[in-house]
Amino acid sequence: MEKLINQFELGLFFWQVLIFVGLIFLLKKFAWKPILDAVNDREQGIKNALESADNARKEMLNLQADNQRILQEARAERDALLKDAREMKEKMIADAKTEAEAQGQKLIEQAKAAIESEKNGALAELKLQVSTLSLQIAEKLLKDELSNKEAQVKLVEKMLGDAKLN
Repeated sequence: MEKLINQFELGLFFWQVLIFVGLIFLLKKFAWKPILDAVNDREQGIKNALESADNARKEMLNLQADNQRILQEARAERDALLKDAREMKEKMIADAKTEAEAQGQKLIEQAKAAIESEKNGALAELKLQVSTLSLQIAEKLLKDELSNKEAQVKLVEKMLGDAKLN
């Protein structure tokens, strides 16, 4: 410290004081004002954010109350819809059962009619085949009987003998 006091120069001290004052003046003009403005703006922003948070909290409480009310209404409406749906389901099941029974009876009647129709058709077909077979057998027998002359003469005599004149 003594060394500093012994080397003290007034001119150098004057210029250092002058530069220091100039630096303070420049800092005040160009740095302090923007820094203070930024600090004030930040302080105002924090106040606004706190007010907004408080308003949001109040609004959140109101929304929670509204949500609870809406939830209760939705539950009541859901219960009513479920009750209506159950009733409608039971009615639809009963209607479907009745309709199914009617359709079943109708199908049974149609099946009986179809069976009867098929039976009659099969009997008619069978009669036709039996008559066709009978004619074919008779034709073959007559061809065999009438193929030789002797058999024809015997057949005619036999028929004449069977036939009696009145």
